[in-house]
Parts: sequence; C-alpha cells; structure tokens
Amino acid sequence: MSGLAVVGAAETRRLGIIDDMSEIELIAEAARDALSDAGLTIADVDGIATSYERPNLVADFLGVRADWLDGTDVGGCSPMLHLRHAAAAIAAGQCETVLIAHGESGRSGVGRGPVDMQFTDLHRQFELPYGTVGPTTALTLMLTRYMAVHGIAPETLASVPVVQREWAARNPRAFLRDPITVEDVLASRVIAWPMHILECCVVTDGGGALVVTAADRAKDFPAKPVYLRGVGEAYGAALVSQMEDFAFAGVFERSGRMAFESAGMDPSDIQHLMLYDAFAHIPLFALEALGFARPGEGAALYESRATAPGGRLPVNTTGGGLAYTHTGRYGMYAVQESVRQLRGTAAAQVDGVEVSLAHALGGMFAAAGTAIFSTRPS
Repeated sequence: MSGLAVVGAAETRRLGIIDDMSEIELIAEAARDALSDAGLTIADVDGIATSYERPNLVADFLGVRADWLDGTDVGGCSPMLHLRHAAAAIAAGQCETVLIAHGESGRSGVGRGPVDMQFTDLHRQFELPYGTVGPTTALTLMLTRYMAVHGIAPETLASVPVVQREWAARNPRAFLRDPITVEDVLASRVIAWPMHILECCVVTDGGGALVVTAADRAKDFPAKPVYLRGVGEAYGAALVSQMEDFAFAGVFERSGRMAFESAGMDPSDIQHLMLYDAFAHIPLFALEALGFARPGEGAALYESRATAPGGRLPVNTTGGGLAYTHTGRYGMYAVQESVRQLRGTAAAQVDGVEVSLAHALGGMFAAAGTAIFSTRPS
C-alpha cells in the first residue's frame, strides 16, 4: 500500500475539558490547523472523510467543495479505514487531496446529540436484557475469559495503566500525568468486575485531522511527509457475545495481516506502536493478535517493561486512551502520535523511529483497522 502520504496533521489546540466549543467547531479547528501544517487552504481539498459527524455537514461548515466523501463510521478504528479508502480513491483519480477529520465533545457534550451505546436493535434484543449496558460491561466478557484461559492475575493487568502513566508523565498534554502503582490500580473503584476505574480510559473533548495525498507529491509540502506503507480493515461480529473466541481478537489478526502483507513487513520491522486502549486489556489482545506476543503473553511485555520508556517496544507513547485523551474514535489520536514520532516531534520522542504501527478497534471488538507508517515511501 505505497502511494499515500500524510502531509498535514493536527489535533485541537486543547484536549481534555473544552466546554466552550461544539463538536463541529472542534473538527474545524483541527482541520484548519492540519491544512496549515500542509501549507494548504480549504480550496485545495477535494475529498473529505469523517466519522461520528457526517462528512457532508463538515464539508458545508468548512466550505469544502468535495468530489469524494467518506462517512464510514464503525467506531474507534474509523480513521484507519478512511486512510485505506482515501488511498484507493486517490489512486483511482477520484480526488487528489483528502482531509480526514474527527472531533467529539465526549466529556462536555457541547453540540452532541443523544448517544445510544447499544448501537443497533440487535444489541437491544439479544444483549441488553442480560446486562451489557455499555462498553464496560460488554468488554469485560472477553477480559474474564482471557484471564481464566491464560491465568492472568489482576496485578498483571494492572501493570498496563501503570506503564502508560509513565509515558503520560512525559507529555504536557496528557489528561492524567501523576504516577500510579499496581496497588493504586487494584485499590481503585471496580467499574465492572474485574475492571477497575484506573483500567478504563479517560473521557475527554477534542479532535484531530489529517491531510493526505499521493506519495509522489509529498515532497512538495512544507512538513516532513509520513508515508502509509500498509493498511488493513476487518469486520467480525456485530455482537460481542458472538465472538468466535473470547480470549483472542480474530478481527485484529485479520486487519493486521492485511496491513503487514500490503506493507511487505512483519512485526520485527515495527519500532513503535500505538494501540487502542479504551480498557487495559485491549492492547494486550492487539499485541497478541498482531504477532508481537504469543497468546496470553501480551501482559508480560508490560510487566517486563518492554513497552515502557527505554523499552525495546515502545507502546502508547502519549499515555494512550488510559491517560492522554479519549474523546471517542480514538484511532485518530493513535495515528497522530505515529505521525509525530516519525516526524521527530513527539513529546515523549523515541530515538530512531522510522516505522510505526497504529491499530484500533471499532465497537465491541466488531471491527479493526491497522495502519503502518514509515519515513520512507518504500
């Protein structure tokens, strides 16, 4: 999947609590700053992709006269899918410069419509009556099974937010920066057994945007280009209760395999990882399904400090959804950090990063998107 480059990237100027901006204003701020980063204006954009907010409304608000629209929204991995779709559209000559934008007032709810966490009638009919009233209860189904199958102790799971808080301490924009211990995690309030509140993501406001174009145009822009080398998307079961294996994310494996094959790479080529972490166990499922650890051994990478500052496999260097930010559709922020690391502008910069992988899930393990970026086009 060579052929696409990120030539502009920006998050909203503030993250966290932004109670004086509506969702579409958050999108607009990030979009305009990403275009400025690319040395472009609204008039240069001929394609637009958004999740949560419809692309036609965002285009109208910004004044974009688009020839190509993508409103794919399958949850947190939607930005990865937008990258794949934009690459195909640009290669087909349907557009030249695509703006991928996202924003949510996830905490303050400014300009936000009603949110139905059950998503579809299927959830209301077949899961809601049994108590899965939202992500914390639905996603613990896999966690309890995973812990039982692999003998994972609560202390082991608690190491995930502890390590990610170390990364957050290096990031002035992180929502939670104070260090924590395994004992702190286990002493925090239980949200849905066995998950504690410190193993759950923060809830914030914010947004982000990317400007992408053909790789052969990338050097014409002022910012250091970041090249999309491989990308994959996959969809599994709409209902979490219908997953084939509660202890393994098959949908992650499929999107990851597609990304690695299209990039001509394997896990040994990856120097930096951004893994969706709405809850502490999700990056463990990703590490295992993507081939960075054997089943049941993802947590050992955290416990051994391989993923921590100074470790051999840096993961979630912003602090992740557990500490940095999580407005919803967190995949956008994962991609933003991959871009910063490859540009050498990250707050917690890792030395020598030339290849980064960003991965996210959508819904309750229903969908997945994986993107591999590099400082080189091929």
